[in-house]
Amino acid sequence: MNVQLPPGTALVTGASSGLGATFAHHLAALKYDLVLVARREDRLKTLGGQLSGRYGIRTEILPADLSTDAGILRVEERIRARADVTLLVNDAGFGGGGIFYRSDISRAADMIHVHILSTARLTRAALPPMVESGRGAVINLGSVAAFFVLPGSIIYGSTKAWIVAFSKGLANELRGTGVRIQALCPGFTHTEFHDMPELNKLRDSSIPGFLWTPADKVIAKSLRALGRRKTVYIPGFKNKVLAAIPHVPFIGPLIRRVARRHE
Repeated sequence: MNVQLPPGTALVTGASSGLGATFAHHLAALKYDLVLVARREDRLKTLGGQLSGRYGIRTEILPADLSTDAGILRVEERIRARADVTLLVNDAGFGGGGIFYRSDISRAADMIHVHILSTARLTRAALPPMVESGRGAVINLGSVAAFFVLPGSIIYGSTKAWIVAFSKGLANELRGTGVRIQALCPGFTHTEFHDMPELNKLRDSSIPGFLWTPADKVIAKSLRALGRRKTVYIPGFKNKVLAAIPHVPFIGPLIRRVARRHE
């Protein structure tokens, strides 16, 4: 994979599974040293050992729960202490929801913490040394759900919409500094993300197979797009269609029908 990215250390949140783990594998292959952040320390240790052994890179394990202020602060302190992070991947997140007025508000608050507060605070911690050196990049995990906030998942969709808006504004603010920003907005992707009870029904026939994309392909496309300085990147034509025309036949009715099934 021919990707022109700033060398150094990459910090990946949500690295214990899903797209975060896939990012870690791809970045290790590009010879990045890695700081791996997630709640599950055992899985981080296993992943770190695998990547160090296979690619000869250094891996650092940083267990942290980004739904808490203490967890976010722990990662902020690591970023500021060494100022060696040249690529920040804000991947941590989760889905689910339900009808808002019937939902668990503490779970919604956790989602806002992970998707919004963690993204903002870790990005703020990482940017000063990047701007000073004139090189660096931040990838924020959005979603095609950012472009159509559906009933039953309005906190998820609206937090992802914030990530897209934040990334676009940040890219404009940082123009000319040498720092790149990307909001990666995948659609249905084969990862452990859908193993959650609220989401695992999406693996059934309600979502046509052609709408799903392998995680490896999503990450490879994201990193190539970052090299081309694409700020809002939607991988694949099918996902661009989902994002662009969610309210027309047959795309719109399909999406709304699936959303109602999982309310």
